[in-house]
Amino acid sequence: MLEGFRQFILRGNALDLAVGVMIGGAFGAVLNSLVADVLTPLIGMLFSVPDFSALKLGPLNLGKFINAVVSFLMVALALYFLVVLPINRLQAPKQNPPVPEEIRLLQEIRDALKNR
Repeated sequence: MLEGFRQFILRGNALDLAVGVMIGGAFGAVLNSLVADVLTPLIGMLFSVPDFSALKLGPLNLGKFINAVVSFLMVALALYFLVVLPINRLQAPKQNPPVPEEIRLLQEIRDALKNR
């Protein structure tokens, strides 16, 4: 019974998942700090209203909802521009430079000689 548990814990998927959850939590804290400590004050400087929580429509607390939506959008933008876009650029297949005309002709001659 303990051997099966040991195999389960040491299986690559369980370890990868555990590492992913821990890194994700830590990265979430970094993104939340970026939004709360950097981007929200910038919005406050630009629009002079960094916090919408005071906005109410009767008994509805619209300001808190607006804060949550703005925070989500800022986290999504930060995640996209700081993580997804750079990773996509790094993973993009490298395009080979164009082959000079002389080399292309030599390759065609070589292929023609091979086919004789």
